[in-house]
Amino acid sequence: MTASRVRAVRGATTIESDRREDVIERTQELVRAIVERNGLAPDDMVSILFTATADIHSAFPAEAAREAGFTHVPLMCARELEIDGGVERCIRIMMHVYTTLGADELRHPYLHGARQLRTDLPE
Repeated sequence: MTASRVRAVRGATTIESDRREDVIERTQELVRAIVERNGLAPDDMVSILFTATADIHSAFPAEAAREAGFTHVPLMCARELEIDGGVERCIRIMMHVYTTLGADELRHPYLHGARQLRTDLPE
């Protein structure tokens, strides 16, 4: 049996417009994709860091995780760097988890307009 280790799983998504509903829907979709693709359960989670680009003002991405039932996982939001040519209306996640998966087995989902950020990763 492989021992469980703390690893970081990343992912990103974009929203079409800065509306609360869009932030909640796309963030929950991204959290679900990370959980499903990596076989995770809420008890596996150590913490989740969310970032959002400066053009997102309507909701905190962490709010979406809370609404999805992640009430005992420490969550934090931060502002993404403003880089010329960066992806607009982008939400990123770094989820720290306990897992038996190796670093090369983790699946980091990049959804919608964020796919261009990591074309080197398998879907």
